[in-house]
Amino acid sequence: MPTLHWIGKEKVVNHHQQVPYRVLEHQYGFTVDEGEQIGKETGSGNKIIHGDNLEALKSLLPEYENRINCIYIDPPYNTGNEGWVYNDNVNDPKIMKWLHQVVGKDGEDLSRHDKWLCMMYPRLKFLQKLLAEDGIIFISIDDNEQENLKYLCNEIFGRKNFLTQFSWKTEGNFDNQARVKINHEYILAYFKKETIMGFPNGIDPNIPATSKLYKDEIRNTLVKNGPKNPISEIELPIGFPCAVKSLSIPVRNSAWPHYLNEAIIEDFKLKSKVIVKSGWSSKDVLLEFINNNCQPVLDTKEQFTSFEISKTGAIEMVKKRNSLSHVISTLNNLSSTQAMGVELKKIGINFSFPKPNVLIEYLIGLYSDEKSIFLDSFAGSGTTAHAVLNLNKQDGGNRKFILIEMEEYAETITAERVKRVAKGYGDMEGTGGAFDYYTLGEQMFDENNMLNENIDIVKIRQYVYYTETQQPLTEGKLYQVKDNSYLLDKFNATGYYFFYEKNEMTTLNNDFLATIKTKADQYVIYADNCLLAKEFMLKKCIVFKKIPRDITRF
Repeated sequence: MPTLHWIGKEKVVNHHQQVPYRVLEHQYGFTVDEGEQIGKETGSGNKIIHGDNLEALKSLLPEYENRINCIYIDPPYNTGNEGWVYNDNVNDPKIMKWLHQVVGKDGEDLSRHDKWLCMMYPRLKFLQKLLAEDGIIFISIDDNEQENLKYLCNEIFGRKNFLTQFSWKTEGNFDNQARVKINHEYILAYFKKETIMGFPNGIDPNIPATSKLYKDEIRNTLVKNGPKNPISEIELPIGFPCAVKSLSIPVRNSAWPHYLNEAIIEDFKLKSKVIVKSGWSSKDVLLEFINNNCQPVLDTKEQFTSFEISKTGAIEMVKKRNSLSHVISTLNNLSSTQAMGVELKKIGINFSFPKPNVLIEYLIGLYSDEKSIFLDSFAGSGTTAHAVLNLNKQDGGNRKFILIEMEEYAETITAERVKRVAKGYGDMEGTGGAFDYYTLGEQMFDENNMLNENIDIVKIRQYVYYTETQQPLTEGKLYQVKDNSYLLDKFNATGYYFFYEKNEMTTLNNDFLATIKTKADQYVIYADNCLLAKEFMLKKCIVFKKIPRDITRF
């Protein structure tokens, strides 16, 4: 598969592994029910994080790796524009500082496309890790970096996981002096694992309400004569379904299908075998239905398909589906950035070129349900959260959102928009909802690679357990009460213990072993020291890991 090369690539391919792990520091919670800001966490699962999105993404791994169902990002388009509230240019001082630190002197020779790719690569690596096995990512972009982004995503997500490149008609006012009036942007869509994904849930908004696509049952006759459908005979077995309770179809050759012997139908079923002759559409599916004892079968579009004889003697294919799906790659009539900007002014927020929430609602609804978790690591004005809250209001769902914004307006614009949408504004009824606002805290390890003891012990425990199992740690399980307080959890028949006390030395010895109550095939125990003999630990399947030397840096 072709790959993309640029100046600085070798410096950033594995950079995500060197990014320091920082804990999230809770600043306040917001709930509509309790009014404005509160000091405690809301427990809503909704998060707005202010900080460098590269470090913030890494901070999410212990809790969210392989758990995010849908990601939407609207990264800088690298247009060269300097005047926006959201600085859409890789010459942003924060990006330039990061490039100097990571790429070094090579950064002096980088074009703006090299810089953009260096910025995007490690962020996409983290997003791929966070995405669930049945997850999908949508990325907005325009012509400036579309080609480069496609190569980048093919490398990180895999070419086989590419779904499509949507073209969104932006409906803006365009420069009359341009050779071609550009009125579209792109949205690339990739699965985490294409082989387990079915068809999307959604109907293109331009399909009229009278379309048969909205019906949960579709009927089509199987008769199709012509050179591509040669005449053949099929035997309909006893019990083959009929649309009417009783019917007698004589031998006939004047209408299709031909009946070579009389068909007697009682109680909506054939009472004897019948040979029918015709050219057929979907013949293979009909034979599969017959071989399945005339029980519905799934077709290639995951629709339950059955067959029955109509009152005229025709044989009809009946498709029933639980979800509607008709998605096309050209997105029209899904509002515009100009319209969304006008709407934001009603909320009291000025923001240039915000994505419309109806566009995001449509996209994130294609492969998600009412319990999905959504992530936007280039949050901007907070459109993704707005879309999630709207969907929850529409169907009573419990979708969660996580927003990351590095600019200083994270609280005054991003969070403020979510507050006003939740409470209601103007003549718009509030959606309800809550969220917690975080900033990036201290690093887990200091400059000497020592464990940072200023960090809350709960967060240290979560970090250690994640490095061992790649699973989130849920504190307070029932069996933990029966064990000592140093038990993290039991996973895959292994018990994990973190024997740690701030400002004290801990020792793994027989006294500590006597406090262990959880039965496991193996024990991994962290402590400052160990007095147990190697032979004894081998016999008892005990693995000792020294704090902090053996704590993995990920």
